Amino acid sequence: MATTTKETKVKAKSDAAKDLQDLFEDGLKDIYWAEKELVKALPKMEKNATSPKLKAAIQGHLEETKEHVSRLEVVFKSIGVKAKAEKCDAMAGLLEEGKGIMEETEPGAVRDAGIIAAAQKVEHYEIATYGTLAAFAKVLEHKDALKTLLKTLDEEKACDEKLTSIADTNLNSKAE
Repeated sequence: MATTTKETKVKAKSDAAKDLQDLFEDGLKDIYWAEKELVKALPKMEKNATSPKLKAAIQGHLEETKEHVSRLEVVFKSIGVKAKAEKCDAMAGLLEEGKGIMEETEPGAVRDAGIIAAAQKVEHYEIATYGTLAAFAKVLEHKDALKTLLKTLDEEKACDEKLTSIADTNLNSKAE
């Protein structure tokens, strides 16, 4: 059956973003919700991890994530908008997947490998989001917001690299 143009067009909601500024603000609300939810999820991941290096990495990123929440509040303030969190479906799905991985694996190296995989998916989502928001901030000439978003982006990239390093240092070979 052939699809017509009418079937593939999506009708915009009444509160849809009308310009790049609106899209930027919507993105900030999403990642603000995501970071706040991550603050709740990371302690569960840390409690279920068995590798001391993984536990330490998660604990360290929890502290960074709390700082990311604060920084986002600064970004909102710098653009003259009240900080507001709106549910981020992408992060909700990633956190649900991480929970499922923990439920479906026995404690030990296999679960640790699963936790790393889930955490890296979260990091990749955050890297993509902060990169996009930084690009928007640049175009919109929100210089303070741009500087803050880039700092967080660098930390998210560093966390991803650390997780890769932990996975590479024989954790995945133990999970066989």
